[in-house]
Amino acid sequence: MSVVPRLSHGILSLTIKTKEELYQAYLPFITNGGLFIPTLRSYHLGEEVFMLLDLMDEADKVPVTGKVVWLTPKGSQGGRTPGIGIQLTPDDSSLVNKIETYLAGTLNSDRKTNAL
Repeated sequence: MSVVPRLSHGILSLTIKTKEELYQAYLPFITNGGLFIPTLRSYHLGEEVFMLLDLMDEADKVPVTGKVVWLTPKGSQGGRTPGIGIQLTPDDSSLVNKIETYLAGTLNSDRKTNAL
C-alpha cells in the first residue's frame, strides 16, 4: 500500500489545560509516543500532519509534525470522540519526556482514553 500525499489541511491545534486532558490525549502504546487530536476532518493513515500543541503550563506552543496512525471517524461505536492519532517522531523525545513526567503515576491506569 502506498500513501498518496494530499494537499495540507492546514495547521492543527491542540490545547491541553489539565493532566486529565493530557491523559485522554496521550497514546503511550505508539512507538515514539502519540497524541489524539479531536477533529471532524477526514485524514488517511500515513498522512503527515503539522500541529501546534498548547501544553498546560508551557510558555510557548510546541510545533509537532506527526504521521496519522489512528482514525476514529464521526459516528463511531460507543460515542467515541472523532479524531486522529498521530505518531510523534524521534525528534519529539523531549516532548514525550515532558508528557510522561506530567503523567507520572497514571500511565498504567485502566481508565478510558479518547483512543481506547
